Amino acid sequence: MALIKLENITLEFPVQASVSERRRSSSSEKPIGGQLSAGPSGNMVVRALDQLSLTLGPGDRLALLGHNGAGKSTLLRVMAKLYAPTHGRVTVQGRVAPLLNLSFGMDMDSTGYDNIFIRGLFLGMSKAELKKKADAIAEFSELGDFLDLPMRTYSSGMRARLAFAISTHVETDILLLDEVVATGDARFFKKANEKLESFARDSKLLVLASHSNKVLRDLCNKALLLEHGRAKAFGPIDEVIDTYAASTGTDGK
Repeated sequence: MALIKLENITLEFPVQASVSERRRSSSSEKPIGGQLSAGPSGNMVVRALDQLSLTLGPGDRLALLGHNGAGKSTLLRVMAKLYAPTHGRVTVQGRVAPLLNLSFGMDMDSTGYDNIFIRGLFLGMSKAELKKKADAIAEFSELGDFLDLPMRTYSSGMRARLAFAISTHVETDILLLDEVVATGDARFFKKANEKLESFARDSKLLVLASHSNKVLRDLCNKALLLEHGRAKAFGPIDEVIDTYAASTGTDGK
């Protein structure tokens, strides 16, 4: 069963330098970034997420909306259990594929083939599963003989191709995606997006952060609008996109 349950999640990051009252008040008036406040010890903290509660199950495809710094990427990392909340409880059931950072689990001194196994294991695949899928991953990456070379000899685009190929061959219950991956030339970009759409539809539960309303409408059926780490709106995708567009004075298309 695929399940994500968040119960009153709050996540705070300590701030070493003090912040003046003027900067604190001006920051609170803007939708960008978390909330600045004093923590229990009196030190300044950034509250990136603020008392979020949410339950998602099979068939849910959730879009995350909000300005840069609203908490979308942070929330995805909490769902992936990469960040532990300061307060609250996170329950996740099912196999999770977090496509949040394509550089995670990659070793620059190992070959491309070795990295298929290194990143694959990092994403929770078994050695037996990787042996079965290694050829398909290699073929999709289109890197050919470069797979026998250390990854430090690759361009950034080649590294992204390989990481993307590995990530989208995971059999997953829950897919967490931070923006649609743009990698390679125009032809490979089209191929990658087609694979990504298929991968998203095959997963039981999807959470996607993107600034493309078209992508969100195509892949999602629900949306959560975040501002200063708080939930401002939650519901059907079209309604929340329209709410966000109205608040920003932009076109919701």
